[in-house]
Amino acid sequence: MGCSECCLKCLSGIPYASLIATILLYAGVALFCGCGHEALSGTVTILQTYFDVVRSPVDALDVFTMIDIFKYVIYGVAAAFFVYGILLMVEGFFTTGAIRDLYGDFKITTCGRCVSAWFIMLTYIFMLAWLGVTAFTSLPVFMYFNIWNTCQNTTLVESSNVCFDLRQYGIVSIGEEKKLCTASENFIKMCESNELDLTFHLFVCALAGAGAAVIAMVHYLMVLSANWAYVKDACRMQKYEDIKSKEEQELHDIHSTRSKERLNAYT
Repeated sequence: MGCSECCLKCLSGIPYASLIATILLYAGVALFCGCGHEALSGTVTILQTYFDVVRSPVDALDVFTMIDIFKYVIYGVAAAFFVYGILLMVEGFFTTGAIRDLYGDFKITTCGRCVSAWFIMLTYIFMLAWLGVTAFTSLPVFMYFNIWNTCQNTTLVESSNVCFDLRQYGIVSIGEEKKLCTASENFIKMCESNELDLTFHLFVCALAGAGAAVIAMVHYLMVLSANWAYVKDACRMQKYEDIKSKEEQELHDIHSTRSKERLNAYT
């Protein structure tokens, strides 16, 4: 019986809302970082193989340099949000009933209120950042969808000879002409290979991961707001209990004083 009560107490102390948000955040970040990294590598292969884009020999800010920068940003995002998810889980544990009963209301409310407010502000900023990441990730999805959809309907566009110019997407400078038309041999090879299909679907998965991270941030905002309201009410309740105890002590002292005065009067 004692073991079951201990297990129930441990289970009641788990912040399930924070746990669900953390799992969703880790899944979204892992999907975005893993699929985004591989999709960028596939983009490099497609540009070099089928669009004949060559890496600049000097240290210029070309499309390949930008892709390398995005890869390093992905590494940083994965590490940063792994740590941030742990911090939010710890914050959730310290606002549960089990921790409150163990350490007392006062220690939780004094620092927990400031910590919850800080995390609310930080999570809101991260939510806006992930919204921007989601919008930015939709751009390669749109570009690859156009190419992939054209490959799926090659029989309909053979007579029109549709061309994809990388200058329209800002991938190369205006002075460079890097076109790939549906009548060219490279376009047929690209459509027959698995690289285009795989890269397109990897970008779609990365977009889904970014969307999952946004949902996780919104979930965290709801949890943190509830925790902040809880510690705020607990702080007010603590002040009320202190005032009540002080008044009861004063009444007890007054009653004791009067009792002594009556006793002295009789004697």
